[in-house]
Amino acid sequence: MTSKNNKPFLGFGLGLRSDHYQEIIDQQPKEIDWFEIISENYMIDGGKPLYFLDKIRQDYPMVMHGVSMSIGSTDPLNMEYLQQLKNLIDRVEPIWFSDHLCWTGVDHKNMHDLLPLPYTEEAVNHIADRIGQVQDFIGRQMLIENLSSYITYTTDAMTEWEFLSAVCEKADCNILLDVNNIYVSSYNHHFDPLEYLKGVPAERVWQHHLAGHENNGNLIIDTHDHPIIDPVWDLYDKTAALLGPVSTMIERDGNIPPLADVIAELNRAREIATPHYHANHA
Repeated sequence: MTSKNNKPFLGFGLGLRSDHYQEIIDQQPKEIDWFEIISENYMIDGGKPLYFLDKIRQDYPMVMHGVSMSIGSTDPLNMEYLQQLKNLIDRVEPIWFSDHLCWTGVDHKNMHDLLPLPYTEEAVNHIADRIGQVQDFIGRQMLIENLSSYITYTTDAMTEWEFLSAVCEKADCNILLDVNNIYVSSYNHHFDPLEYLKGVPAERVWQHHLAGHENNGNLIIDTHDHPIIDPVWDLYDKTAALLGPVSTMIERDGNIPPLADVIAELNRAREIATPHYHANHA
C-alpha cells in the first residue's frame, strides 16, 4: 500500500528488542509487518546482535532509528559515527533512517540524553544545513523525530510544530512524528495537540511512534516502559484521521513484556487506524 502522497506505507511494526529475538525467529509472527532497530545497537564489528539482526532481516522490512547523531549540536558532525551509520545502512538496506531533532552533548561529550533546542530561525538554518550534510554523505533522505519536552527557552520565536516544519522544509527531509511525545509535551506545556497535528506538513510525515510514559502529576516523563494509555490512543485516532496512512510502530525500552503483549498493542493500533486509512482512500 502507498499513501496518497506516494510515501511508503509499511503497515504496523515493533521496535526490535533482544528479549524477543529468538521468539521472532522461531514464530515469525504475521501480525508484525516490519521492525525498527536502534542504529547504535548494531554499529559494531560482529557478535550476537548482528547475527540476530541478519536472521530477522531476512523475513521483515526494517527501518533504522538513531539516538546519537546530535544534529542540533554546535560541535562538528561526527564523521566517524556517520561512516559507521552508512556501513550499517549498506548492511541492513532499511526503508529509511531517522534520528531526533535535538542535541545530545557538547565539546564532544555525549550526555546520553535527547536535549531540546531553542525554536529560532538561527537554529532552523543551523540544523537544516547539518541535515543536508548528513543526507549528502549518506546519499538518501532522513527522517527527524519530535522530542518529548520538559523545558522552554526564553528565546523561542515559534511553536515546536512550526520549528519542526521549518527545519524539514528547509532541509528537504521527512518527519517521524511521535504521537506519545506530542501528548507528553502538550501536557507539560499546556498546548493543544491538535494544533500540532494540523501544523505539520502531512506529506512529510512518514512514520509514527507510539509508547508509554510516566505521569508524575505536574510533569510527564517519556520512559517507554509502560503500556500506552487511553489518551495517547485517542490522540493516535485523531492523528490517523488527519494524516492518513503512516507507518506506525510501538516502542518499548524498559520493563519489556512478553512479545504477545506488545503485539496486542500493535493490533490495537491497527484497529484504530485502518478505518481512517480506508476512508482517506475512498
